[in-house]
Amino acid sequence: MSSAVAAAINFDDLRQLARRRLPKIAFDFIEGGLDDEHGIARNYSSFQDVCLVPRYGIDVATRDQSTELFGRTYASPVGIAPTGLAGLFRPGVDLMLARAARDANVPFIMSGVSTGLIEDLGRIAPEHGWYQLYCAKDRTISEDQVKRAQDAGLSTLVITVDVPVGSKRERNMRNGFTRPLKMTLKTKLEACMHPGWLAEYARTGMPLFCNWAKYAPAGATPDQVAEFVSQQTPSPCTWADIEKFRRQWKGNLVIKGIMHPDDAVRCAALGVDGIMVSNHGGRQLDKSPGPIEVLPAIVAAAGEKLTVMYDSGIRRGSDIVAALCLGAKFVFVGRATLYGAAAAGIPGAARALDIFRDEIDRTMAQIGAPDIRSLGPQHLFWEQTENLKRNWRG
Repeated sequence: MSSAVAAAINFDDLRQLARRRLPKIAFDFIEGGLDDEHGIARNYSSFQDVCLVPRYGIDVATRDQSTELFGRTYASPVGIAPTGLAGLFRPGVDLMLARAARDANVPFIMSGVSTGLIEDLGRIAPEHGWYQLYCAKDRTISEDQVKRAQDAGLSTLVITVDVPVGSKRERNMRNGFTRPLKMTLKTKLEACMHPGWLAEYARTGMPLFCNWAKYAPAGATPDQVAEFVSQQTPSPCTWADIEKFRRQWKGNLVIKGIMHPDDAVRCAALGVDGIMVSNHGGRQLDKSPGPIEVLPAIVAAAGEKLTVMYDSGIRRGSDIVAALCLGAKFVFVGRATLYGAAAAGIPGAARALDIFRDEIDRTMAQIGAPDIRSLGPQHLFWEQTENLKRNWRG
């Protein structure tokens, strides 16, 4: 581990390390949202409205943050969320994230537009790897990807439903990071200011969406595969699709992108095992509420029928604890581990997980929670908890 990564003490330190290494076009892809980016700001600011109440006089000399999820015990309640096109930030980074998750004993969700193979995930981290599915317009492609995840021995399929259309990501548009690529001279010159990244890109070229390559025309280049993916996705995923995938998939089925209690109820009726409350990190609908704001109502609607997980806006271990106190059973982070991996590969991703683990531990001690199972609404400032419930107008 580099001295700079070892010295990182929080999310923003890892973010700055990634910013120094990556050209603007790549960093903006991670950092950005859409439209005016109010959604990203709200994701972060809404956590400031959730207060944890200090509780003392309790023996917290020993604290345990191990967490059970779908019958497996993980070392911590935080996993790595799917992050697309990660190979642009560092070659092979998808499988680096998988190894970091395996070594930390937490789950990793491989993106549906990753640059790592489903089959390699099953070989490297069969007990920790999950696969995210983006529905293709040609549903036979999606069905085959589901079969490949099953054959690879992965336990959990995550279907992301919150990308029915592409969003207006203005940072990408200004940088020329579109299909087809239209990078400006300014963008290209700025990339030259990041020689470490540029040397790797020159050596490996454009990342390959390898899980899609077999469906593209024979002999397709990475750019042609990317064009094929852009023709196949996005495609709206309907309740009928979820019902069909439920029949095909024998493992745990999770629906990612749920932001309304009624949709949680519909998932339960279709036999879904879990849902992920998420607004895609503020990258799909800029007027969306923060997921933490809708979490209590969704947890109430789900009851015991679904395992409710959380994603979006996490910057601190205390944010993770807040989500757990509001009813989430597990939390996933995307940008933090991607910043770490972009900066330093496996050690960087591992450092991100270590930071969260340490902050969770310290927060648990301050609120008098010796283990994850003891977390609940009793640790929240009661007036704000009631406000969160009242503010829902679903």
